[in-house]
This record gives sequence, C-alpha cells and structure tokens, in this order.
Amino acid sequence: MAHLPNLIIDLAIILGTAAVTTLLFKWLKQPLVLGYILAGVLVGPKFSLFPTISDPATIRIWADIGVIVLLFSLGLEFNIKKLVKVGGTASMTGVIEISAMVLLGYLTGMCLGWSTMDSIFLGGIVCISSTTIIIRAFDELGIKTQQFAGIVFGILVIEDIVAVLLLVLLSTLAVSKQFFSAEMLVAIMKLAFFLVIWFLGGIFLVPSLLRSGRKFITDETLLIISLALCLLMVVFATSVGFSPALGAFIMGSILAGTIYAERIEHLLTSIKDLFGAVFFVSVGMLIDPALLVEYAGPIAIVTLVVILGKSIFVTLGALVVGQPLKQSIQTGMSLAQIGEFSFIIATLGLNLKVTSGFLYPIAVAVSALTAFTTPYMIKASGPLCTWVESKLSPRTKLFLTAYSSGAQTIGSVSDWYQLLREHIQIIIVNTAVILGIILLASRWLMPLVSAEIISSPGADILTGFLSILLMAPFLWALVLKRINRPVYTRLWTERRAYRGPLVTLAIARGVIGLGLVLLLLQQFFSVSLLLFVVVVLTGGWLVLGKRLPLIYELIEKRFLVNLNSRQIYQENRMGRNLLPWDAHLSYFEVNAESPGVGSTLAELALREKYGVNVISIARGSVTMLVPGRNERLFPGDKIAVIGTDKQLEHFISLIEPAKKEKVQTTTAQEISLQKIAVDESFPYIDQSIRNSGIREKTQGLIVGIERKGTRILNPDSTTFFLPGDVIWLAGNTKLIKEFQRENRLRTMQ
Repeated sequence: MAHLPNLIIDLAIILGTAAVTTLLFKWLKQPLVLGYILAGVLVGPKFSLFPTISDPATIRIWADIGVIVLLFSLGLEFNIKKLVKVGGTASMTGVIEISAMVLLGYLTGMCLGWSTMDSIFLGGIVCISSTTIIIRAFDELGIKTQQFAGIVFGILVIEDIVAVLLLVLLSTLAVSKQFFSAEMLVAIMKLAFFLVIWFLGGIFLVPSLLRSGRKFITDETLLIISLALCLLMVVFATSVGFSPALGAFIMGSILAGTIYAERIEHLLTSIKDLFGAVFFVSVGMLIDPALLVEYAGPIAIVTLVVILGKSIFVTLGALVVGQPLKQSIQTGMSLAQIGEFSFIIATLGLNLKVTSGFLYPIAVAVSALTAFTTPYMIKASGPLCTWVESKLSPRTKLFLTAYSSGAQTIGSVSDWYQLLREHIQIIIVNTAVILGIILLASRWLMPLVSAEIISSPGADILTGFLSILLMAPFLWALVLKRINRPVYTRLWTERRAYRGPLVTLAIARGVIGLGLVLLLLQQFFSVSLLLFVVVVLTGGWLVLGKRLPLIYELIEKRFLVNLNSRQIYQENRMGRNLLPWDAHLSYFEVNAESPGVGSTLAELALREKYGVNVISIARGSVTMLVPGRNERLFPGDKIAVIGTDKQLEHFISLIEPAKKEKVQTTTAQEISLQKIAVDESFPYIDQSIRNSGIREKTQGLIVGIERKGTRILNPDSTTFFLPGDVIWLAGNTKLIKEFQRENRLRTMQ
C-alpha cells in the first residue's frame, strides 16, 4: 500500500469535517464561517471524539496562505478611488466608532483584570465589524437598496483600512512595549511613506503592464499574473519589515483599479474559498472548549460590549455628522458584530506571544454570538427607531431634523482651502517619489552597478547621476509647478496681505526641494566632487529645464489614465446616501419579463404611481441622461432611479417581477446628485423651475427642495426658487459643477 503524506490525510479530515458542518450551518441559515470554526474544534487537539490532524505546523502554513488570499481578495474590493467616494459621513462615523470601541475594549479588559497588552489587543479586536456577515444579512433581508446600507458599506471600507494599519501598529507595539515611543512614531512614518510609494508606483506600473500584454491575457494567465503580483508584494512588504497581510491587501487594492478587477475576483473565488476554509478551520483548532466554559462570564461581557458599544457609538457618530435618526439607528445596529479581521488580530497576538491564551477563544466565541444576533439586530432597528421617536419630545425631534438638514447643506470651499490642499498634495506625492528614488538607488541600484559595471567610487557617481535624471521631473513639480492659477491669481490681486503667505508657500516648496537635493548629494558624492556636480546640474537644468514640464505631464497623464481605468462602480454604490430624507439613488436592470418593457416613461407614469424619478437609461454603450417622457424601456436597459426605500421596494415589482439581484454597477459615472444652495450667487431667485432653464443647462432634474425645514419631493415645474432654499439636482455631474462655478464667478464680478 502506497504511503500517503500526512498533509493529504490532514486535508481529507479537515475538508470532510468542514463539508458536513457547513451543510449543517447552511441548513440552519447561519454563517458558513461558524461551520468552519466548529469543524476546527472537532478536528483539533482539544477534542478527542473525532480524528485529529497529525501535522498542525503544515496546516498553519496553509492557514497563513489563507490569510494572504483573504486579504488579497479584500483588497480587490477596495479601490483607492473608493475611499474618496466614501464621503465625510461614513469616514467621520467610522473614525468616531473605531476610536470609541478601541478605548471601550481597552477599559473592558482592564476592568476584567487582564494585562495591558491583552486589553490593547481586545480594543483592536472589538473595533472591526464583519464585512462577510453584514453582506450576507443584507442579501437575505433584501435591504441593500436602502439608504442606510450605503453608510454601512462606507464605514466597512474605513474599518478595513484601519484593521490593516492596526496589524502594523500592534506588531510594533508588541516589540517596543510602549504605545507612545520613538519606535511607534518611526513605524507610523515608515508605514505612511511606503503606502504612498506602493500605491503611486503600483498604480503607475501595474495597469500599464497588464495593458501592454492584454492580447495574451486569458483567464489562466490573468490568475497566474495576479497571484504572482500578490506574492511579490508580500515578499517585498515582509523584506521592509511589514506583515504579509499588508502586502497582499495593497496589491489587491492596486489591481482593484484595473479593468480586470472583476475577472480576477471571479477567478480567485475558488482559491479564496479553499484557503479561507483552511484558515477558519485552523482558527477553530486553536480553541479549547474548556476555556470557553471557564471564561463564559468574560465572553458574555465582551459580547454585550460589542453589541451595545457598536450600536450606540455608530448611532451617535452618524447623528453627529448629520444623519437622520432612523438611518443612524439602522446603521448602528447593522454593525454590531466582529468577524474575520478580529481573528487575524487575535492570531497576531498569539504568534507574537504577547497575549494570553484565553483571548483568542474569547474573540472567536464573541464573533460567533454576534454573527448569530446580527440579522435580528437589523430587523429590530426599525421598531427600535419607532420606540425612540415616541419617547422624544417635539422639541428634540425638531432639533434633530434641523441639525440633520443644516449639517448637509452646501458650504462654499474657500480659495485658501483649495490652494493649501493642492500644495500639500503635490508636496507629499513628489517628496515621497523622490525619497523612493533615493532609497532604491542607494539600497539596490548602487550595489548592482558596483558589482556588474564599475567599482566604487565610480559606482557612486554613476548611480548619483542616474538618480538625478530620474528625480528631475518630480523635483521640478515639487519646486516650480504652478498650482491652480486662477485661484492663485485671485488671491494675489485680492489683498496685499495675502502675498506674504503665498510667497511663504513657494519658499517652503523650494526649501523642501533643496533639502532633497542635499540628501542625494550627501548620499552619492564626496565633498571634493560637490563643485563639479553643482556645475553639471546647473548646465543640465539650463538644457533640459524646458522639457521637464512635458516629461512630468506625460507621467501624470499616464498615472491618471491608470487610476481611472476602471469605469464601473463598486457594489456599495447603490446605497449611497444622497438626500436628507429617505430618497436615494439606486440602479436596476430591466428584465425581458418586466411588465414595463416596451412602454414609454409617460405611459408608466413612474412619478405619479411610484413617486420615483428615472435619472438615466444606459443602453449598450450609450447613456441617456434625464430621458424624455417618450423614451421607452427595453430589455437589458440599466436605469438609475431616485426614490425612498418604500418607493423603490414598490417600484421593483415593475422592473424585476422575478426577484433577482439588483444591478450594482453602471458605466454612467457622470451621473450624480448635487446640492445647490439658493444664495446671492444663485441667478434664478423668484423664478420658476420651468423658466429657469436649469434642466436644459445641466441635463438635470430637480428632485427635491428643502425650504425652512419643509421638504418638497418631486416639486412641480411651476415652483419658484426662494432665498434660503436647498435644491437637490440630479444629472450630469460636469454640467452641474460648471453651473455652480459660473454662479460663483458671476457673484464675484
């Protein structure tokens, strides 16, 4: 009889047990992750009734690969542009919730008598919600089109980013044993620097690489290339002192901005499921059932801390940033659980040997309990909101309504804010690129030149000049590039007092550039050669100075093309928060069996019957913004619709008679909903909607007006604009912004 390696026997035991437990949990309508964890407990060393795996070390290696694949796939769902689209509401709510939960988790651990390190790791464990559990619950409850879901998905994006950063910071903390220390400051600065370099370099190089070989890319080659890029980034991240998980997440987020993101996600699904199953089974293998019984009290306490803490702090955070009470409570109760990132953080503490053995099983037990309660928490959010509103006084209700409306009104962005933001952006980006060039040249290029081409000191000089050539366009942009000329000119001519700060900004950029040049000279050239180098640099600047802007423009253009290469929205786009009342933007696909197929918009009377507005119809490669009343609906049309949660639920029956997944992607990125304040810059005060011609000027549709606390949804075309109104205009983003810009310029003149 042939001898089988232990790995094959162990995998047979693991996958066989996992198959049974996951079928059971699927039948019970519970998260499959819990089935994997139960399978790990059954085949683990602490449970003797079932066969136990014989080589835990090898399984741990597979589990580590599972973490890498899991973080890589998570990064594929996170585009760098997605962070920009999250918006202030989700960002501020996420920051408030995470900060409060980290502190609450730490205090809970200290009150339970745990060590400082256990308490700190508990804070990290309880602050991250489970994306997998929330998406599953939303799918089963059919609420992904509701307004609060967009805020939830935005907060999950923020939490994912924070979780990856926590892995780095907790690792540093475990080594230094001090939270406020020089090592921690260096780790944060090092992390920020490498993140900027990796994202800039990755976005510039990876899409270009894929584009150059697109003729040869098949499903097989694309899978191999994407996994190779992932593992190369893992190796690189590890070599500079970061965790493999961080490298996998970064490469995933870089590939998420390419046109191949969806194909890679699809191709990676089976691999992610396999290695993910092994990872979660390994999570269960580390659980000692006896410890769960012994620490039943702390498990119950931490579970209550997660459920109550997240519900309260997310709700308060959403209220603070101006969300209505209903959406705030729904958002808070949806995020009341922990999940896969909590396992990874708990595993980190075990691997670094800085946390106690009981913390890991407690984290897993709390995750299991909160995963079970999540659907019930979401269902209970509506009745809870009704109960809370019944207990509030009329004065409190009026205050919350006024605060919500006031927090979402448009505020003008000052010229100084625009100018400072662009200066900071160009300083950070170009400084990071120049430092990256110097670092690569000194650590990699110079040893290579010295070994293969010429020995020192010639190698130093040659490497130095090559570095100067590479960094010259970025040095020009850092020191001399003009930023936002209209704003700069307006500030320069508006007041003499503004000229001093403007000159100071220019001098600051020059000083930073000079410091970087001196750093390079000190790195590669001796004191005796400095005069010669300065003369050569001066001559080179006179000869090539006029070409540097063109070179930088080409580099910048290629970067922007790569950054915007993916022209479809991510899944959480459909629930994006857009109005201070329940109306929001969602996307649907017209089925061939839909009752509305072949009918015109006028015949369907969507506004009259359902209260919704059709903002666009995407048909093939053509997108019609604000379609006319005589436009018909055809099978395969992708339509953007604005309405409340109840209106959209009623409208679905017309478009999707057989319940199907709503379309969550669209190529019509130019469509958005904008808020316009009727102030002195608004040219149509005391004019009707029809006479103003806004529809024709912006290819837009006015779907709402807020007036002195009163909300008018779907206003009639005879409605007049009054000072103090807030208009909600849906349509072509570019034309709407041009319309607003013209109004501001008209006021200044």
